[in-house]
Amino acid sequence: MPIDAAIVGTRLPESHRAVSVRDVLAYSAGIGDTSSAVFDDLGELAAPPPYCVSLEWPVVSDPEKRKEYRASDEELQRGVHAHQDSLFHRTIRPGDDLVTRGVVASVRESRAGAIVVCRVDTEERSSGEPVVTSWTTSIFRGVAVDGSVETAAQPPAPPETTTDVDATETVWIAPELPHVYTECARIWNPIHTERSVARAAGLPDIILHGTATWALAAREILHAHADGQPARLERFSGRFTAMVPPGTEIRVEHARRGDVVSFTVRNVAGEAAISEGFAILR
Repeated sequence: MPIDAAIVGTRLPESHRAVSVRDVLAYSAGIGDTSSAVFDDLGELAAPPPYCVSLEWPVVSDPEKRKEYRASDEELQRGVHAHQDSLFHRTIRPGDDLVTRGVVASVRESRAGAIVVCRVDTEERSSGEPVVTSWTTSIFRGVAVDGSVETAAQPPAPPETTTDVDATETVWIAPELPHVYTECARIWNPIHTERSVARAAGLPDIILHGTATWALAAREILHAHADGQPARLERFSGRFTAMVPPGTEIRVEHARRGDVVSFTVRNVAGEAAISEGFAILR
């Protein structure tokens, strides 16, 4: 069954999180970031900016709400996270009481399948102060779209980027990293941790989460260009375009022009695991 374009504007279930020191330290450990800004609770501890995906996952992955897409269960299982674009209005810290809400922003058909974009907003629960706004894109492979294409909202235009490479950081992806990241980020999909499920889905083996690769790229870019300070990151975006097998290396290729860092993450085969990446720094 095709995904119904009438879902545009559908509200996603909201999720609440009282952020604790434990939450922040666990997420930082999950992406191997032990810099003092995000791993020393004796100082002014802050969450790494990509921690936002831990807040967003319960909202965008809710199985009951996805039934409103009108596609079959089998078709919904074909959905893969294809793009993450997050704007950080302020730093997340322990003690924050946050609410995360979402809306289906657009649906369109492509040769690969149905593309569904959700806008997800995290705010301070009591004041409504904006904390993070994300645009998260999923592709449901081989699934059509029923009805006219509708758009409720669009993300801000991307900055001008470059294809130059000024520096490269190499990161080892330990065999256990998908398991550690799953638990520390609270993002579970068995294709990342269970070989039987990954093989049944047609994958060669388990693969690292796209959001984990995204977070590792953010870690390297912040260390290279912003002294590892989470508050310096204003926006971070990338398309998830190839798999990262555990037990291999990735390369984060980057170049800075003004306040914009362009980057690509390449897997062991040299493919762009994250393409069209950019970071905007404060």
